[in-house]
Formats: sequence, C-alpha cells, structure tokens
Amino acid sequence: MMRTRSLAAVMAVACIGLLLAPLSCKNKGEKEMGDAGFQALDLDDPPEDFAAAIAEVRAAQPWDERKNAIKETVDDPRTAMKLKMDFETLDESFKLGSAFLANWQLPEGNFRYMYDWLDGTWVEGDNQVRQAGSLWGVALCHRYRPTPETRAVLDKGLRFWFDHTVDGPDGSLTLKYLDEKKIDSGTVALVALSIVEFLKTDDEISDEYRAELTTKLDGYLAFLVWMQLDNGHISRSFRHDKQTKRKKSSPYYDGESLLCLCKAARELGHDELVPVIEKAAKGMSRTYTIEAWAEDRDSNQTKGFYQWSSMAFAEYYQAKWTDYELYGDVTLALGWWMTHTHETLRKGRNHAYAVEGLASAYRIARWRGDVPAQTDLLYVVDRSLYKLSTWQIGGPLADKNKFLTSNPTTDALAIGGVMNARKKSGRPVSEDTAHQLRIDVTQHQMHAVTLAMEFIYAEDAK
Repeated sequence: MMRTRSLAAVMAVACIGLLLAPLSCKNKGEKEMGDAGFQALDLDDPPEDFAAAIAEVRAAQPWDERKNAIKETVDDPRTAMKLKMDFETLDESFKLGSAFLANWQLPEGNFRYMYDWLDGTWVEGDNQVRQAGSLWGVALCHRYRPTPETRAVLDKGLRFWFDHTVDGPDGSLTLKYLDEKKIDSGTVALVALSIVEFLKTDDEISDEYRAELTTKLDGYLAFLVWMQLDNGHISRSFRHDKQTKRKKSSPYYDGESLLCLCKAARELGHDELVPVIEKAAKGMSRTYTIEAWAEDRDSNQTKGFYQWSSMAFAEYYQAKWTDYELYGDVTLALGWWMTHTHETLRKGRNHAYAVEGLASAYRIARWRGDVPAQTDLLYVVDRSLYKLSTWQIGGPLADKNKFLTSNPTTDALAIGGVMNARKKSGRPVSEDTAHQLRIDVTQHQMHAVTLAMEFIYAEDAK
C-alpha cells in the first residue's frame, strides 16, 4: 500500500534536519548550503505520481541566498550580485577555445583526444562517442559565431561521419565507427545534434548540401526512435551483425538522445518526435531522480544524465509540451542537486559539463521569475566559470593560476585548451587526468561559455 505524506510533513522533516545538522553548511572556501533536508527525505516509498514526488523533493531543497555576494533582493540578481565574470572575458576565452578545437582535427575529419602539453606528447586513445562529441562542440561554436575556419572543420567532420553511415533497421540510418561491431546511441545522437546546430546556423548552405544534411538527419532520428525501449529509455547500443539493440540504457546516452530529439522537434519542426520525447522524459526523469536518489543521494546515474537532461528540458519547457512545468521542476531539482548535494563548486576536476546544466536551470528560473533560484544558480555559474577559466592555457585569466605562470608555453596545440585540473597531479594519466588537455573538457567548457554569454552576461540576455 502506498503511504501518504503531506508536503508540510516533509518540510518539517527537512527543517528538523537542518536544525540538527548545522555543520553541514561548510564555511571554508566557497560556501555551500547544507542538504540535510534533501538527505532526510524518505524516498524508499515515494508517491506513485511523479509530479507529487518531485514536489516533495523541491520542498526539501532550499535555495542559498548567497548573502556573501548579494546584499539586496531584486528582480534580476545580475544587477545586484558581485560577479567575477563578464562578457568580454568570456568572449576572449571562447575565441581561444574555439580555435583550439579546430586545431585538433585530423586529416580524415575526426579528432585527437588527449595531449600532454608539458612534454609535447599525445596520449593515444579513441572513443566513438567522444569523437562525435568533438564534432558537436565545433558545431556549437560555429552556430554561436560562424567563421570560415570552423565551417571548414565542421564540413570535414560531417563528411567523416557521412562516409561511415550505413543502413539501419526499418529504413533508418545509423553509423559504423571504423571496425567496431556496435554503435552507441550517444554517437548517433551527437552527430545528429551537430547537423541540427549546423542547420540553425546563420551561414550559407547550398540547396544540395542542405538536402544531404536533412536526409542524414532524418535517418539518424529514425534510428533513435527505433532504439527507444518500452520504458521510454533509449537502448545503449546496436549490434551491426545481429541488427539488434541492447535492453539496457545509459544515463549519458539517454540524455544525449533526449537533447537531440528535443532540439530537432522544437528547432526544426520534427513534430512527429513529440510523443517519443514525452515518453522518454517521463521514464528517464523518474529513473535518474527519484529512483536513483533512493539508492544514493549523490548518484552517478544522476550525474551522467544531469547536463544533457537540463539542456533538453529547457527545450521542452520552451516548446510547452505536455507537463512542461513538471520538467521545469525537475530541472530546478537537478540544479539544486548539482549545487548542494554534488557540491560542484568544491570539485577539484573540471565541471564545465555541470555549468551547461546549471545555465539551463537558470534560464527556466528566469522564465518563471523565481528569484531565489536565479540567485543561487547565478552565483554557482559565475564562480564556476571564473575558477575554470583560470585553467585555460593562454586564456584571459591564466595569470591567476600559479601553475600556468610557472609553466609558460607557446605550443599552438595547447593554447586555448582547458586543463582538467588547476595543476599537475603527480599521478600517471592512467589514474588521473589533470594538466593534460582533453578535447571533450574544452568542448564542454566552450559550450558553457557560449550559454553564459548568450543567456546571462549579454546586455540583451533574456
């Protein structure tokens, strides 16, 4: 039998937890608000209605007022908060980072992955999803600010994947990466996302090329639809030899696929995808929030789904599809989780991926006029971007990093890249990536930077 609880009772538990655990609010370094209320929430037997379950979660998640940075309550906290970042600094970082991504493309059209700039050696390794993600990173940079250089990289990268396109099930198209026996759904989603971004770019595309892009995109989208499981999730991978999909899913690939479907539907008019999206949103959201948190409040499942779903739900919210306000609540619940349970500001490794999701949550808070949420999220986005920008080699804040000032470089393969940590860790790269440059780290950071410039720091940001 399902137990009954009122929101008032949950809030009471949360408040008691906060009173009994004052030490959970950490005062060293970046102040983080304790999450005792969230930790005390009983999720062993949540309401069957997902909206009611999320309402209970939100009731146990108080936003931090960030009084150390803002002294007054205003409708727009950007006008009252002491911000560390500004548009000009972010813009300079973007120019360098965008050039860095382009500089790492191989002659075939795919990309290098990791480079140790201290000794000038490549750390070899290849991964189909990371390859597709690198192309998507370039497509995002090109959409934000088209240049002949990024266009050339994007064209070559798309041609690489088009040359690796094969027929999929039921008239769809899929990808075959080199000699691998399977294709991951995340790979297809990220290549499809690259096409979506390109088609929305303020750039000249010939009719013939646009037709080819559209045909490939339609085929990839049909493949992702075919990959959907009965529970709404997207199958993790597809076996070429057996023409079968796995029954298991991945939080990363689920999120990447959901974002791809949402963007294609809202931005390119693929309305036939909406029923697929609504089924996916319902199934994935419960799995990676309520069910994941019942097992582990700081769940790796949530972390994998985090930024992808937040970006997807920003699209969903704008489209006003079924229960869009519910998914606005989910996005804010996830934003609070990333800030206060996962404690993103305290992380010693690059968390630009988190900023992609936090910026999306901030947008929803702005649309709703939720000032407490805006204030907390703005603080974390701003401080995160400042911290991570000091890890960019040759970047506008590189002089704030003692490790970088002690190790100057003119290496063109390093300039603009963002380290995974602020300094060398001393451990081998097989155990820890720190000063080494990974293309996916810079890719996510440049996307976080463009989101912040467009929706937070620009004078006309809305």
